Amino acid sequence: PSKGKRARTVPLIEEVRPIVAHRLDAVSKPDSRLFTGPRGGRISTAVLRDATHWDEVVTKLGYEHLRRHDLRHTGLTWMADAGIPVHVLRKIAGHGSLTTTQRYLHPDRQSITDAGTALSAHLKARRSPSGPQLRAV
Repeated sequence: PSKGKRARTVPLIEEVRPIVAHRLDAVSKPDSRLFTGPRGGRISTAVLRDATHWDEVVTKLGYEHLRRHDLRHTGLTWMADAGIPVHVLRKIAGHGSLTTTQRYLHPDRQSITDAGTALSAHLKARRSPSGPQLRAV
């Protein structure tokens, strides 16, 4: 379940399917948690931070200010860059509104440059003798 305790469907990319399949084989009951904390319960923020050595890893990489939640923003942005429509991203993220989802998306400079290039190409095609002409509205 999500933070709001609602179940939702999320995509499992090819790279994580073997890990999830292995965990599914390891759990005793169909409704068991795939991943558990050290005492078999929910994984808390502190347990996750310690288990992944988060503080040490981000410091070593030079990203001391990176939070795990930033990875959620990055994942949603990458899905948007891959062409996933924002209304689908909203469902994946479990957001109640598109406005919340849109706050998560951070297009990079290249995406913005590409949008300008696409607009220029579109306008050139409309002005060309073989293409449709621009008309005043």
